[in-house]
Amino acid sequence: MSMSLKVIWSVFALLVLAGCASGPPKLPYPAFVQVDELDDIFMASLPGVRAKQLSGDPQTRRTSNRVDLPAAWRGTSGGTPGRSIELFVIDGQLTIADISFGRGGYAFLPAGSLGFNIVSEDGARILYFVNDTDPESVIRSPIIIDSGLLEWEQTTKLGVSSKELRSDPGNGSKTWLVRVATGASEAWQSSSALREGYLVTGNQQYSECVNGEIETWQYAPGGYFYRPANIISGGPDSLALMDAIWLMRETTKGEVRTWPGCVEQAVADEN
Repeated sequence: MSMSLKVIWSVFALLVLAGCASGPPKLPYPAFVQVDELDDIFMASLPGVRAKQLSGDPQTRRTSNRVDLPAAWRGTSGGTPGRSIELFVIDGQLTIADISFGRGGYAFLPAGSLGFNIVSEDGARILYFVNDTDPESVIRSPIIIDSGLLEWEQTTKLGVSSKELRSDPGNGSKTWLVRVATGASEAWQSSSALREGYLVTGNQQYSECVNGEIETWQYAPGGYFYRPANIISGGPDSLALMDAIWLMRETTKGEVRTWPGCVEQAVADEN
């Protein structure tokens, strides 16, 4: 084992031991969440499944969920009238309408296209999102793709690549995959849009800048965050301990800005 890998695994072991002792830091927004630790919820739109709600708004009925479909499950895409739905297959096999795919399958079902038949013969674990109504959205046709057929595109960050799953030219919303190579770190940055992410595979240490203070923790597979707009995160300690793949979403157009370090939110707002 190379010296760099020894260092990475040493850091990983220390983080695991620290997690057993204290747990993740408390933040004013959901971050460092491990979905396996959340309670199960009932979903009337998807009967007979096991689901965990990642985030949501009871007034608008926007919701983000991880859903386990049992073997031989049959149903429809469900959802709420006037709202779009997104699905992403974490594991297992899924058929939407007449299109079958496994891990990495993605579907965007725009408002007005409810009722797609869904079948999982052997069971599947999926992410299931119901989006707020947005009249500026211009994508009106369903998108059903296998992300495994898409090429990874190198970003401006060393060791970080991405795959675009959806990008709406109307409201600027987008869904994409991010791959962070082992040992790669990120600059301090913020987005003008609310952003959420789910760690599909790998392990990544990450830092949040809260009131000018740095809070750092480690995400394992099933890790989740829901970060408000203009929050600064990242930094040199935000590195992948193992190759990490994230599913990321923004429901409005976000402008990304880099920062020299973790600064007070008031200072960030002034700039």
